[in-house]
Amino acid sequence: MGKRRRVDERKTVKSSTAGRSRRHVVLGGIAVVALGGGAFAVYTVFGGGAAANDRSADAKAVKSGPLSAGEVRTAATAFLTAWQKGTVAKAAAATDDSAAAKTALTGFTKDAHIKDVTLTRGKRSGDKVPFTVKGTVSYKGTEKPLTYASALTVVRAEKDGEPVVDWQPSVVHPDLDEGDRLVTGEAGTPPVKALDRDGGELTTKKYPSLGSVLDGLREKYGKKAGGEAGVELRVVRADPAKDASAESDEQSGTSEKSTKEKAADKTLLELSEGTPGELKTTLSPSLQAAAEEQVKSTKKASVVVMRPSTGEILAAANSSSFNVAFQGSLAPGSTMKIVSSALLIDKGLASTDKVHPCPKFSSYGGWKFQNDDKFEIKGGTFKASFARSCNTAFISQAKELDDDSLTREAQQVFGLGLNNWAIGVSSFDGAVPVQSDAPMAASLIGQGGVRMNPLNMASVVSTAKTGVFKQPYLVPPSVDGRPLATASRPMSDAVRSQLTELLQYTAAAGTAAEAMSGLGPDYGAKTGSAEVDGQKQPNGWFTAWKGDLASAGVVQQGGHGSESAGPIVAALLKAGSGG
Repeated sequence: MGKRRRVDERKTVKSSTAGRSRRHVVLGGIAVVALGGGAFAVYTVFGGGAAANDRSADAKAVKSGPLSAGEVRTAATAFLTAWQKGTVAKAAAATDDSAAAKTALTGFTKDAHIKDVTLTRGKRSGDKVPFTVKGTVSYKGTEKPLTYASALTVVRAEKDGEPVVDWQPSVVHPDLDEGDRLVTGEAGTPPVKALDRDGGELTTKKYPSLGSVLDGLREKYGKKAGGEAGVELRVVRADPAKDASAESDEQSGTSEKSTKEKAADKTLLELSEGTPGELKTTLSPSLQAAAEEQVKSTKKASVVVMRPSTGEILAAANSSSFNVAFQGSLAPGSTMKIVSSALLIDKGLASTDKVHPCPKFSSYGGWKFQNDDKFEIKGGTFKASFARSCNTAFISQAKELDDDSLTREAQQVFGLGLNNWAIGVSSFDGAVPVQSDAPMAASLIGQGGVRMNPLNMASVVSTAKTGVFKQPYLVPPSVDGRPLATASRPMSDAVRSQLTELLQYTAAAGTAAEAMSGLGPDYGAKTGSAEVDGQKQPNGWFTAWKGDLASAGVVQQGGHGSESAGPIVAALLKAGSGG
């Protein structure tokens, strides 16, 4: 606007003598008009100056290339100093998203009620700078010190290449994600003292994997358990349903209900303790401890143990902070062949001891499928194919199925994919979407659009064992009177007996034999390896039962399930049976 204004405001000096000849000379942006009789008129050529300025600006190169140590330190110091002084606008301007940063930093003071802030920069590592936050949380006369570690990353601004802080909510606090807020006040829900099945208290100190589970129990049962809320600093999670609705309204004027549940809020600091109510769960203290021990030494491992006859969840553990055991959504690989086998047997397309094709390759829908190491079983039975985890034994039958055959089997018999499980905390109930052509065939071997987690697959092997789907649960339904999900039809006796035989044979002489050694004879198992784009190693799966215990586990990027998840599951079945 400034340049345009100067052009509009320029003044032209006219000669007072008509008809005189004129000669124009431009000297460094000054126009000199020679008039007849030796007179001169002089005026500034603002338009030419503006154009020259534009060319100068265009010629100025935007900074690029790796950031120097000095640039990183300077940008980080500028941001941290402004934040510490409470000059929010200045701190926000030192980031690449000043609007979002200003909102978050303002909330840090006004909503979280944090004062007397001291920010101490740590040792730089490349473009990343760690720092320590120290302050005081003060609310209605109650105060408590707060200390935590965070980090920021310096990047070049798109506009001019100057070093700025890459704005992320986690800069303010590492537990913050997009849309989350820090809030201090009376707790929305009273605290809960969660108990195991024997009455012992469940804590993250004793069971590190249960952090998100305990948060979820408080969120759902805090008021029902009879406690009284205290005052706390907490992370208030974003509501995906509201966000999705708002986004949909903006784009089309309509909205659809989000199937994603709001994550549980997280308490960061208690200023005054509330009175917790007690809530009993189905977790076994011994099995939970054993599960924690099993995943501790394996990266990206998750496992669940449950009781097939009732659906009670006895243990759940993860080696990462995200609760993959209950909320993961991963392709289950060949463990899905339990459901696919039930379907094929149900439709008369396979039978345990009948000859069944297992060639090296099998094509469907334009895709060519193969077995691990391109093995084949000539003249073998379906039992041999299942125990060896032959992919083509299933792909070869795709042509005999409808697009929704596997979906209906999973929903109607195994209770999967209906988004209606009510275990007591947030969970993903599996997904077996209707697909066609090659993706439909891939679904039969646990690829395509099929998605599961260890809880889902422990339920699958439990249903195979008992013949009846029993929805898993962590909190007894008697606590709040909630209904549990049911399947619309039971597994037939013929399918159940053959499926049991397939799983027992796999545990005794198939791909699961090494892991399940010594756990028979009342046992059964299935291994799985799920390929994932961009991963060098597949995700390793294993699901099994022994007596009235069932378990399933996954080790992401673990390779073959028999070698990665298998030992974890087998160890828990052994511990639970006293073996």
